[in-house]
Amino acid sequence: MGWIVINRERTAGNGQRQTGDGQRATGNRYYCCVRALHTAAWMVTIMYSTVPSYWLVVHSLARRWAREGGRPLWRIGPLWPLLWVLMAGITWRWRTVPLYHRTWSWFPGGLLIVSGLAIYWFAGQGFSWKQVLGYAELEPHRYEQKLQAGGIRARLRHPYYLGHLCELAGWCAGSGLAVVYGMTGFAILTGYFMVQAEERELEQRLGDEYRRYRQRTAAMFPGIW
Repeated sequence: MGWIVINRERTAGNGQRQTGDGQRATGNRYYCCVRALHTAAWMVTIMYSTVPSYWLVVHSLARRWAREGGRPLWRIGPLWPLLWVLMAGITWRWRTVPLYHRTWSWFPGGLLIVSGLAIYWFAGQGFSWKQVLGYAELEPHRYEQKLQAGGIRARLRHPYYLGHLCELAGWCAGSGLAVVYGMTGFAILTGYFMVQAEERELEQRLGDEYRRYRQRTAAMFPGIW
């Protein structure tokens, strides 16, 4: 009878160890998933948060180069990756600092991210990639100056920027990282100046046609702004 008791104790001990190993393995997988999502949130937000800064620099330099007859995008295109590196260096130290940690927060975050992707899809209908990159603005002597007011742009003047905002808000809500919230605040601040500058530029290029369009169409939020 003694050996039966001993074997039972050994079996119970082995079962407990296996359970503990399984729990640790599950915990490690969960930790790796969380770290991967947080790293993705940090990297994606770096790209989005530098869009307004890139736009402001590009358009201020491009107009001068366009007058010289050059191809400004070829010259200043690499600036955006350089801004990524700069932002990554500034935020590296705080990239893992959380404001909160809630698994369920990825549900609203995911909905916002998917909403942003859907807005991109609608915004891309009838809108070429050259228009997205701003060839008409940066090289006006080479491309037709035409107002695009169909599709989603019949309701919103800047649908791509609304998509950017949804993406940023989604990664903020999901990750809960302080650095993601900080970079999003920076993007909103610089984005405001970007939109104002773009509005002035569109008025200069398209004149009264754009002024009438602006009066009847919201910038990003129908009925609000």
